[in-house]
Amino acid sequence: MFIFSTRQFGHTLLAAVLTGCLTAGAQGGDEATTGLQQLRFGNPSLTVDLAVGLWAWPMPMDYDGDGDLDLLMSCPDLPSNGTYLFENPGGGGTMPVFMPGVRLGKGHRNISVSHVGGRDRILIPGREFVDFRKKGFAKSVPMFAKENIHSNEVRNNQWSLLDYDGDDRIDLVVGVGDWTEYGWDNAYNARGEWLNGPLHGYVYWLRNTGSNAMPVYAPKQLVEAGGEAVDVYGLPTPSFADFDGDGDLDLVCGEFLDRLTYFENAGSRTQPRYLAGQRLRQANGGELKMDLQMIVPTAVDWDGDGDVDLIIGQEDGRVAFVEHTGRVVDGAPLFVEPIFFRQEAAGVKFGALSTPVAVDWDGDGDDDIVSGNTAGYIGLFENLSGGAKPRWAAGRRLKAAGKVIRIQAGDNGSIQGPCEAKWGYTTLSVADWDHDGLPDMLVNSIWGEVLWYRNMGSRTSPRLAAARPIEVAWPSAPPKPKWCWWNPRGRQLVTQWRTTPVAVDFTGDRLVDLVMLDHEGYLALFERRRTGGKLELLPPRRIFVDEDNRPIRLNPGSAGKSGRRKIAVADWDGDGRLDVLVDSVNADWWRNCETRSGNIVLKRVGPLGQRQLASHSTSPCVVDWDGNGKPDLLLGAEDGFFYHLPHDEALAYPSKAKTARPARKSK
Repeated sequence: MFIFSTRQFGHTLLAAVLTGCLTAGAQGGDEATTGLQQLRFGNPSLTVDLAVGLWAWPMPMDYDGDGDLDLLMSCPDLPSNGTYLFENPGGGGTMPVFMPGVRLGKGHRNISVSHVGGRDRILIPGREFVDFRKKGFAKSVPMFAKENIHSNEVRNNQWSLLDYDGDDRIDLVVGVGDWTEYGWDNAYNARGEWLNGPLHGYVYWLRNTGSNAMPVYAPKQLVEAGGEAVDVYGLPTPSFADFDGDGDLDLVCGEFLDRLTYFENAGSRTQPRYLAGQRLRQANGGELKMDLQMIVPTAVDWDGDGDVDLIIGQEDGRVAFVEHTGRVVDGAPLFVEPIFFRQEAAGVKFGALSTPVAVDWDGDGDDDIVSGNTAGYIGLFENLSGGAKPRWAAGRRLKAAGKVIRIQAGDNGSIQGPCEAKWGYTTLSVADWDHDGLPDMLVNSIWGEVLWYRNMGSRTSPRLAAARPIEVAWPSAPPKPKWCWWNPRGRQLVTQWRTTPVAVDFTGDRLVDLVMLDHEGYLALFERRRTGGKLELLPPRRIFVDEDNRPIRLNPGSAGKSGRRKIAVADWDGDGRLDVLVDSVNADWWRNCETRSGNIVLKRVGPLGQRQLASHSTSPCVVDWDGNGKPDLLLGAEDGFFYHLPHDEALAYPSKAKTARPARKSK
């Protein structure tokens, strides 16, 4: 359940009065009836980056009519789907500390706010929400016969209203993201060059030939710049505003990656003529870039100084204020480096698709959280209090060799192509890999290469060295996924992307082994041994089998559909045998039932909780903060928040569901 402070109560009541559609819980409607609860900071004085779940669609407006700008934020994906109000408490200048978000209703992709005629009008493709402050998002009306006006199917389709040509009639503007040429997956040659086309992002306008009360829209027209159709790298999110202060409307477009393009209007207010695009720049002369991708800009004078700023949401749910400096150089506005908004701490979150492990990282006797995420960072959340309900410090990014760890795909590190350049999808485990008494870190990522970060510090002050590859005693050339365009170096372990490398003593010989997917998606054991006084990692054995003694292939998919499995290894039921927990709607329990002919029989019992936390994936691990000797479940979800399930609140299964049947005879 959402826990309100005294201050938040007034905020919540206000939202309820204004919308009539307030739902319990900050992150969705079913949290109150399930055991899986969002982990809370429990630290009232703490402030953190303001964020919704996976993908932020910002709609700045004076929602409560008190004279300052609030943030309405739409989050379209699970499990935090919703539109949230972050009320501006006032008194904080341009960078107030916002209250935690309050869910007002359903979340929508491609949603936008248009400020026209003194009104805030909220649109989704082809439709407008009517009187949303009173009716929420329950009622919408059609605006046009087609929701997609583009000739191809589109992945993004953003509608807005403005007087494009200065005739006092409100026109339609539509930005579309066209992925037809891109094709999405597995299109590299042996040199790592992308053979498909780019993403496209076009902008249309539909002239209103009727009236504002009864609009009639003329056929669509492509907005041109420099004599050609505006075309940016997907997800254009067009923002028309007078950025250079000359009285006409210029254009700023975002893109699927991290940059923005500026198109100067060299014509007039009534006859716009756009010059070729140029990258939006900061005051120091460098390109304006966001920390992550899937950026959604909205133009508004946030600080009230008379020039047009940008409010930009990105994939990890954070939102930045990008201030216009008031300076225009060669017709182009200059902006301040993005500054992310802050809020009072509520749920513990680390980006998007967080991948936590619980470990006493700092040697103070309680379990902290170390986590990866889509951005390729690795973060530490320090346990400040211990006990059953810990109090948490704000997350901080870990460093290796003195630099913040950030693994990114770059132009060719993702099998799904260069549009994923800023993603890393770090997954990890923590264990004493070199058996020197200090916890090290093993990391997999979007690259599918398993790395070891050795702890060079002390038990209470970890200090990570630069990454080095995990090596295997291969009998011949190292294997790799067949779609991987690059070859392993030396004895390097290259396997499925975005899968957890679980470092654990599985065999009970006091040597840390590795359990994870092999290069073909089978769950495998990489056993450790000592040879000549040195530790050596043996090639994988597919010892994990189902009830019919078939090796368990957790993902038979290829290329972009491969890997993606997040696992944990723990004795869930306390029978002395190590089970496997696997990502699912939350986490599936694969029970270690018995050993047959040297193989481990795993039976998929079912999910441990009721609540659906995934449409892409979750990432499970176990904790025992209450110290009762029973493993509890901690999950990282797509929205980046962590979710906790006490052992005794997990779903119970009958003995038959937990017992492996005899193998069927093969025909």
